[in-house]
Order: sequence, then C-alpha cells, then structure tokens
Amino acid sequence: MALNLSPLTPLDYFASLVQSDDQFPLLEAAASLAQDEEPALDVQQVLDDVARLLKRVTARMPDDADDLTRLAILTQVFHKDLGFGVNANDYYAPENSYINEVLRTRRGIPISLAVIWLELAQALDLQAQGVSFPGHFLVKVSLEGGLVVLDPLTGESLGLDNLSERLSPYREPADQKAAPDLDEGETPLGLYLQACPPRDVLARMLRNLKEIFRSQEDWPRMLQVQDRLVVLLPEVWTERRDRGLVHAELGQVHEALQDLRLYLEAAPSAPDTAALRNRVSELSGL
Repeated sequence: MALNLSPLTPLDYFASLVQSDDQFPLLEAAASLAQDEEPALDVQQVLDDVARLLKRVTARMPDDADDLTRLAILTQVFHKDLGFGVNANDYYAPENSYINEVLRTRRGIPISLAVIWLELAQALDLQAQGVSFPGHFLVKVSLEGGLVVLDPLTGESLGLDNLSERLSPYREPADQKAAPDLDEGETPLGLYLQACPPRDVLARMLRNLKEIFRSQEDWPRMLQVQDRLVVLLPEVWTERRDRGLVHAELGQVHEALQDLRLYLEAAPSAPDTAALRNRVSELSGL
C-alpha cells in the first residue's frame, strides 16, 4: 500500500494542534498563524526563542522566591529589561498578531503579548490565565493574597476602579442600572474576569486578523483566516457563513454555495437567513 508522504500544509498542521482541548498548545498554535504569511516558518524556532526568554527570567529568580516575587521579576524582565510593549506606530498591522514578529520587534497588541507572557508565567508555576476583557485582552494571576489583574502591554496591576472605568463603555444598560446597588461593581466585574480558555484566546487572535483583512477587502488573506476559524470552531456556524461569503467575493461559487447552504441548514432561524437565501439564489444562477 502506497504511503502518503506529502508534507502537512499549514492548515493541516494547525488542525493537528487544535483538535483537542487537553493540553492545548496555545503558544505553538498561535505561532503557527504566521505560516499563512510565511509557509516555511519554523515554529519550533519560535518556541525555542521563548524558551530563551524564560532562561533570562529564571536567571534573575532566587531559589526561595514566592509567587509574588516571581510575578514581580517576570514583569520587570518582560517589560523593562526586554522591552516588550505596544506597537503604537502601527497598532492594526497584521504582524502584531504573529508571534515570531512580536518576538523580533518586541512590539505587539495585548493578546499577542499575553500569549508569550502566559507561557513564561505558567513555566514559572504561576497560576496565570488570560482574560477576554472587552476591548483589551488582560491576564490574571491567582496569588495567596488574592487575585492580580494585569495589562499585558505594560505589566500594570489594575485595581477595581481602573477595571470598572475600562468596562464602562461595554456594560449592558441593565448592568449600568444595577451598578449603584453593588459593592464597587464587583459582581459585574467578576463576570468579565472569567478565565479565557486557550481555544477562545486563539479565536480572538484570528478574529482580530479577520477584521483587519475584512476592512482592507483582502479576501485571499481573510479566507486563510476563515479556514482556520472553521477548523478551530467547527460548530460556530457563523464562521462557516463568513467563509462562504469570502468564497463568493473571490468568485469561488461552488465553495461559497457549500458553506452558505450548510449554514442555512444548521441555523434556519437566524435573522440573516432571508438575505442569505437570496445570495444563494444569485450564486446558483451563476
């Protein structure tokens, strides 16, 4: 029997990484996103680069360091010594979401910096997790003395007042109405500070890229992102719908009809079904 020795495509490799939530390799999966731009990118080299950063941190760490000390030293080395921070000059550049580029330039956006920071923090045995806060990804660390919430752009520790202020534009009217009856808004804040599973972190990274390419009408690159989102979130039918619409923009009628019909079958009561049925009729006529 002939063996299939063809190399994995970037999408095949990505699919192999995200097939299970057990031991989800967030850093490796996030690093692999850049293979859409550089198919020959050596993801293992990216992982090795992060491992070298970890050595820089551990070299500063006393043997008897407690959690608070480890957190303080990690923050000092990551943000002050190594100089990781925001790419203020070109915040919406796709490169800000590619881990290899963030490591090269030491500039990124909150979520890409958080992915690297979390890898280091967890290797130091800190109870660190991502937080999918509205508008700005955060990280949190559970210490013996309580919970610390940090801005991955700066390492700044965020108190309740700061978090409430950041949350205010995104609160539902019901939350805003109820806030005066709550102690410092702790209940609504708690809802927004839940740990973000690694799969959801990756989905947020991809959706950032999706919005960049959508705004640029860069359909080929958006299609690559949509392929990954469909693999990552196979039961989120809106991602299948969006991929179908991108196929349509690219003139790929057969693929567009497949995705759009599957969406209509899976979500027959969705508010956009009438418009999409019309789109399917148009495409069928082609």
